[in-house]
Amino acid sequence: GTRMARLRHIAIVVRDLDAMTEFYKSVFELEFVGSETIGTGTANYLTDGVVNLALLYFTDKTGEELDRMAGLNHFGVQVDDVAEYERRVEAAGGKFFFELAGSKQGNSERKYKDPEGVVFDISAHGWVGTDGRVETEE
Repeated sequence: GTRMARLRHIAIVVRDLDAMTEFYKSVFELEFVGSETIGTGTANYLTDGVVNLALLYFTDKTGEELDRMAGLNHFGVQVDDVAEYERRVEAAGGKFFFELAGSKQGNSERKYKDPEGVVFDISAHGWVGTDGRVETEE
């Protein structure tokens, strides 16, 4: 049988990547577990050991665009069977949104929208620094 879905990822768009990384590390004693280039930006990953917090900064956005985007961006759910949950999402009125390049390595995943347009990821790998992370061969 499959285990239940686990919330394991929260992504926030920030205006100042270094300052916000330091803020969340110091306030909540989160561990910095890596950084990667994602398209036209950078993601810094922090963790409490269970949930991955991604701080996203986009270099191709104006200050005004960043002001509009800043804040909660999406969340991620780890599941054992992505195809099964994709069927569930669509049966319940959600829609596939897009898949980021590199998703087979984990972290960047298949994205969906709920019926009101909120974006979320579904992942079999989980995210760096989380308790359910499945390391994949590079």
